[in-house]
Amino acid sequence: MAIATKKNTNSELYAHYALMRRIRTFEERVGELFVLGQSAGSMLHLSIGEESAAVGVCSAMNEGDSFTTHHRGHGIFLARGADPSRMMAEIAGKETGYCSGKGGSMHIADMGLGHLGANAIVGGGIPAIVGAGLSARQKNSGAVSVGFFGDGATGQGILYESMNMAALWGLPVLFVCINNQYGMGTRIDRATANTKLHERAAAFGLAALTVDGLDVEDVVDASRRLIEGARKGKPAFLAIDCYRFYGHARKDKSPYRDEAEEVQGRQKDPVLKAREKLIATDIMNEDSLNALDAKIDVEMDATVDFAIGEKQPALTSMFKDVYDPSQPEPEPVRTRINRILARQ
Repeated sequence: MAIATKKNTNSELYAHYALMRRIRTFEERVGELFVLGQSAGSMLHLSIGEESAAVGVCSAMNEGDSFTTHHRGHGIFLARGADPSRMMAEIAGKETGYCSGKGGSMHIADMGLGHLGANAIVGGGIPAIVGAGLSARQKNSGAVSVGFFGDGATGQGILYESMNMAALWGLPVLFVCINNQYGMGTRIDRATANTKLHERAAAFGLAALTVDGLDVEDVVDASRRLIEGARKGKPAFLAIDCYRFYGHARKDKSPYRDEAEEVQGRQKDPVLKAREKLIATDIMNEDSLNALDAKIDVEMDATVDFAIGEKQPALTSMFKDVYDPSQPEPEPVRTRINRILARQ
């Protein structure tokens, strides 16, 4: 269901465009890092085509709010103020990354920015926002917790248990489904008979909307209304329709989609839409936007250079941040074997 929206002033549109452009360029560099053989692991999930969801929702959040993401969460974390160099270092498995290189692309977290963790399990991060919302309510902190997930997670029972509990207890939470039309290689209309995902949430008593992700301003407006209600104890669900430009993961060439579909789908480009609107409304001209894009290119090129130049975590740090610091660390198998062989 498309929703009627009250438009933002275009004074915000430039900032939204700049952030969406930073996210897209960062994701392009993540793909390049993989091609260079410098990423940690082989699974990278890019959010190109979904930038309006990250920027639109995150711009409506306040300092002190928390969130969880799915395995396609780079852009969301950037939209909440993450340092792209530290992010790239984490994706490269380097010591200076957000999780000291141990989390990689799919397990980035930063409690300081309210990031309760990305999750490689489909829907795995959703119940955490229920706990965070309960904590916020008990502390009367005024904070909201937001759970980001893909349309594939609407097949997970934990989502429905979480929505029911949030509605039953009136928790300050927002469930955000980034519907990029595909759960891995399965198109959504082949996975569910009713593709109006917000209707499922409404049945639990949540305030529920669907918005077209083509226009970031529409996403911002919907997010602000739902988050404002969530702060007052009215939990909500927002589905954002967009199109995943590339395959499920970096190695997926999406053979399940024909070229005509991909060409049409990529016309649903929120970055291009914002750019065209900035020019059409005389807020910015093409030259100034080109200059901004070039500046962002330089910034993101530097993240790749930074990540490649950083050190990998030492083997001795294997158990750091895993066990209670007051407890002795387990002995790595390699160290134990070497110790045994040294006796001979």
